Amino acid sequence: MRIATWNVNSIKQRLENIVTWVSARQPDIVCLQETKCIDEDFPRETFESLGYNVAIHGQKAFNGVALLSKLPFDEVTPGLSGDGTDPQARFLEGVVSSDSGVVRVGCLYLPNGNPPETEKYTYKINWMNRLIAYSLERLPLEEMFILAGDFNVIPTEADAADPAAWVNDALFLPPTREKFRALTNLGLTDAVRAVSDAPGLYTFWDYQAGAWQKNKGIRIDHLLLSPRAADRLTGAGIDKHVRAWERPSDHVPVFVDLAINAP
Repeated sequence: MRIATWNVNSIKQRLENIVTWVSARQPDIVCLQETKCIDEDFPRETFESLGYNVAIHGQKAFNGVALLSKLPFDEVTPGLSGDGTDPQARFLEGVVSSDSGVVRVGCLYLPNGNPPETEKYTYKINWMNRLIAYSLERLPLEEMFILAGDFNVIPTEADAADPAAWVNDALFLPPTREKFRALTNLGLTDAVRAVSDAPGLYTFWDYQAGAWQKNKGIRIDHLLLSPRAADRLTGAGIDKHVRAWERPSDHVPVFVDLAINAP
């Protein structure tokens, strides 16, 4: 089973690229972020024609997450627990069944948090606390559980081409990285780092200042695996080449391969 995540930075602007990539990479489950459209405007039929079941948690012009799955959904739950008043569409959980057992995927778009001295950073840290609490509820189920998405976290200096440029940014501040470590310390495995400690593994290049041309990237899109999922890890990768396509997102897809058979 191949599970992928991609912050597409507008489903409407990126639809042709997404279809091209999905057709080539053939993921079984795709987590999309920053779809930036309400549910009714999501191009559901396009993905259904490619053989996917579609689940959406959208919001006009901002945020928005979606799940595509070749397997039917047993359950779909929009929104991250812990704050019933949060209006932002940033989290969508989907559950599918496989011959190997239940596969539970949390698709997430974690808040950016900038500027750090504002309530936006408070919201980011609170959201990360909610994600930790949610994971603490899910991990005891001992399922194949995957958190996938744009975490807006640079975990270590090795995950930035120029770490010094990010020292005052909400993505790289010590409290941000501490919360990310607290999450992984629950027993979640960073799939990309589990298969490679190579330098230069990035998933985001800003549109500004020639970041792509200079390869000034950062790694902020992650797939975190529960112990049962990590036991089945056979590979992971970053489709960097997609960033060079026409009208690209500033993020690229990241995927993981797991030894799980569909029913």
